[in-house]
Amino acid sequence: MRLNRLQKVLWAAVAVALVGVGAAVVFIDRSLPSVEQAEFRPTFALPDADGRLRSPADFPGKHLLVFFGFTNCPDICPTTLAEVAQVMDDLGEQSDDVQPLFISIDPERDRELGLDEYTEAFHPSILGLAGDAAQTRAAADSFRIYYEREDNADAPDGYAMSHSPALYLISPEGDWLGQFTYGTPASEILAELQARL
Repeated sequence: MRLNRLQKVLWAAVAVALVGVGAAVVFIDRSLPSVEQAEFRPTFALPDADGRLRSPADFPGKHLLVFFGFTNCPDICPTTLAEVAQVMDDLGEQSDDVQPLFISIDPERDRELGLDEYTEAFHPSILGLAGDAAQTRAAADSFRIYYEREDNADAPDGYAMSHSPALYLISPEGDWLGQFTYGTPASEILAELQARL
């Protein structure tokens, strides 16, 4: 099949465009760090129920499953903690290599209500952490999560907490490995962890 002059010009333009795109991709690849290259190491320094300050360094060799929430949460928090509990049960002996953490975004009230009792009701391995306002904000900012108090006449004490609902996976070295969106089944979280343990 013979190409007319217009078709030849168009194909030449396509070839030039592809070369330009290829060069741009190579340039971008060399000039910008990839997601894998860019380090993201969220951290925290928050007390447990006994007042002991906890940080990622307290869990050497363990993957961390981190969730930010509050004990009066009507749906997202209990659902996520139930999924985490299922994951910990299904991990069996490998559960020793995983530490689930529940970081309170409503620390004053959660301490009064009994944060330890709340987390233990889901699974004994889930550790609750509740700092002061500055410690909580620093941890949330480090994980790049949102939370805010919202007035709500129907909620206990007249307010609730709006917050990012993801579950975060952190490596034993402290690197952010990913997050699970709200509603991710326990089986998917389990499979991801088992692939890394």
